Amino acid sequence: MNSTIPYSARWQALAVLLMGAFLSPLDFFIVNVALPAMQLDLHASSSELQFIVTGYGAVYAVFVVTGGRLGDIYGRKRIFMTGMCLFTLTSAACAMASNAEVLIAARILQGLAAALLAPQVLSSIRVIFPAMEQPKAMGLFGATFGLAAIAGQLCGGVLLEWQPFGLTWETVFLINVPIGLIAIVLALLVIPENRPEKRPKLDIPGVVLISITLFLFIYPLIKGREAGWPLWVFICMAMSLPFGLWFIRTEQRVTALGRDPLIYLKLFKDKRFVTGLAVIFLFNNTASFFMIYPVYLQSGFHWTVLSAGLAVLPYAAGFFIGPLLSAVLAKKYKDHVLTIGLSLLSIGFILSAGVLWYDPLPGEFLYGALLCAGIGHGIVMPVVVRMVLADIPIATAGLAAGIVSTAIQLGSALGVAVIGTLFFSILPFVGSYTNAFIIALLVLGSLELTALYYGIKMKRS
Repeated sequence: MNSTIPYSARWQALAVLLMGAFLSPLDFFIVNVALPAMQLDLHASSSELQFIVTGYGAVYAVFVVTGGRLGDIYGRKRIFMTGMCLFTLTSAACAMASNAEVLIAARILQGLAAALLAPQVLSSIRVIFPAMEQPKAMGLFGATFGLAAIAGQLCGGVLLEWQPFGLTWETVFLINVPIGLIAIVLALLVIPENRPEKRPKLDIPGVVLISITLFLFIYPLIKGREAGWPLWVFICMAMSLPFGLWFIRTEQRVTALGRDPLIYLKLFKDKRFVTGLAVIFLFNNTASFFMIYPVYLQSGFHWTVLSAGLAVLPYAAGFFIGPLLSAVLAKKYKDHVLTIGLSLLSIGFILSAGVLWYDPLPGEFLYGALLCAGIGHGIVMPVVVRMVLADIPIATAGLAAGIVSTAIQLGSALGVAVIGTLFFSILPFVGSYTNAFIIALLVLGSLELTALYYGIKMKRS
């Protein structure tokens, strides 16, 4: 592919790439809806249910940097298609699982597939679109996540109610299969192969060390809240530090020898890149909202799973609308769009807390505040990712996309762990689910204000 001439079929290629981007968040939302049905049909324990969710998320987070680097080495189209084939096969395997153990194993492989798939989408957008078109392309990328949130909540509830062909939870995995098959065929036809002229070699010691480091930190972070924060959680997280230092030393040695490291540490000397990662990390603490809001409605007011899922739709709708607005706003306000998005997100959470103080039941004012937060969320996501990747050399686009994806996963995991733990821990002391939820929303609003501070610093750097 000639990097000086824009690829003529780039918008068709984007449509296929977004099919891949759609599947991973869809899986997050839709599987959560189906957990009670899985427990009933597979006789799964609560611990096994947790592994069905955390196995996928942990493997995805641990291997996404490696997945991005593989795209740089072997070609982003090739790794995208490999990931899509594996994701489609493992989705079918999940649907055919006869017990919880088989389902957990299939979900782990599905997480590995997502780690191969996801970074190729971001890096390919960075490579095949000229700078002036990237705001629009990234806006559509962000809108895909909002669409996945809506589809996950609605389709999950509808499929479980409808039970086509007598199937229940199996349908939430089978829905991935036709999407995956169509994407594989179209990817073969319209996505251009893109990789550096000089192919780097895979740094195996780096892959092993960063995988161990991320696993030791991310898995106990994901598992800790449900397990009640036992001692082993903190020991594992502490052990991630020496392995992380070992990884850094290894990468320095590989670079000094003139070989290709897994991660070019000089990326972290780029102030804009590092500040952007801080914004992404803080911003993605919003993942905790999708966990505690349904719990608030189901446990506090005994709403059904479907009703609680529908109550999330104003936020999810904003999440879909925001990225579409971001490209338009970027033309007029340039990098100020990030400030606008983070301000709307912070205000939305703080307003939601104020509304609930007066009326604990969701109504039009709460839905309006959540729509505001969702629009802010949707504006921020494509803008900050585009700003972080804008100056990254094409040769390391996959690596940078993998690092960005890791920051997203770390922020999401830490948000769910910390804010989820806060929510459940203060329940006995604040007297109601409403008060606990208000405090959680205020903490989320404060975190997004901190992200706003770093976003302003990033804009100035």
